[in-house]
Amino acid sequence: MFQGLKFEPFKLPDEAELIRQEVREFLARELDPGTLPNSDFNAGESAEFSRKLGAQGWIGMTWPKKYGGLDKSFLERYVVTEELLAAGAPVGCHWIADRQSGPLMLKFGTEEQKQRFLPKIVSGDYFFSIGMSEPDSGSDLASIRTNATKTDGGWLLNGSKIWTSYAHSNHYMVTLVRTEPPSENRHAGMSQLIVDLSDKNVTVTGIKNLSGEEDFNQVFFDDVFIPDDMLVGTPGNGWEQVMSELGYERSGPERFLSAFRVIVEFAREIESNPGDEQLVLLGRLASHLVTLRRMSISVAGMLGEGKLPLTEAALIKDLGNSYERMVPEIVRLSVSGDCSRRFVDTLNECILHAPSFTLRGGTREVLKGVIARGLGLR
Repeated sequence: MFQGLKFEPFKLPDEAELIRQEVREFLARELDPGTLPNSDFNAGESAEFSRKLGAQGWIGMTWPKKYGGLDKSFLERYVVTEELLAAGAPVGCHWIADRQSGPLMLKFGTEEQKQRFLPKIVSGDYFFSIGMSEPDSGSDLASIRTNATKTDGGWLLNGSKIWTSYAHSNHYMVTLVRTEPPSENRHAGMSQLIVDLSDKNVTVTGIKNLSGEEDFNQVFFDDVFIPDDMLVGTPGNGWEQVMSELGYERSGPERFLSAFRVIVEFAREIESNPGDEQLVLLGRLASHLVTLRRMSISVAGMLGEGKLPLTEAALIKDLGNSYERMVPEIVRLSVSGDCSRRFVDTLNECILHAPSFTLRGGTREVLKGVIARGLGLR
């Protein structure tokens, strides 16, 4: 039976616009205007910047005050997120902990885990990675083979995770593992563990991308002991918990703003003498951006109400990633002759990072399956 999408209308509150101005003033002070910014959340990291952001209260800002948060709304957090991305701030260190790991612990973690980790995330002192994808599994998350076997006082973890952003510099990883043998129910028998990435039995190997950077990693586990108190939620509930994370991961403005700086520099490049086709292109890019933003704000509002709009989040990521991949390609074809160094460098960097846009958080093929199931078409 066909089930429709629900993008409920939400308006950013006045408080959010006040925070927007505060964030802009902060960024004007903290970011070097001579540095070439990039709006890809995965393109820059600075532990110092993350700590300064934490001091402003802008990490974990929706979380309860007893864990260091500010009890702010998801829409207020949304404004902070889009301003950071639009400015090309180096947010890579704290990004996953703020977006996923913290909310996961708030929903499924023990009180001890919340007290231990959340205040440190808020202050910008603890950074987290995600351990989902594996070698030879492609985008089929249900086929993971990394396993943890029960032992006295904890679990012994063995296997490998891949495409793990910033595992070389982060402190912990929440990883999805098999704690029971595979069965007819492919989604059963999985659990989530918090792994200390400094453990001597954890090996992190960098993966060089097209731009020569090594922000992606492969992580190997060789009889890593995980204490019982580092199990998130209950054994066997890992799949449900991971699905709850994906609503946060797939719907934010980072899913359509990665190429935003290209649009900004393109507008600057043509402003003195724009051609008709260039003006049409700029309008096209802006209209797509506004539409995606409205959809994303709707999901943020629904998440703030405790809803779990997984289908809507998947649609935003699918459309947003296609948009991000499209921007540098069509902008590149619309310019000719001498261009400013700033425009060329921004465009080139985006082109080199673009292949990752449609992979992280689920490929477009996987997302289309999620959307089809959510609509009752599969």
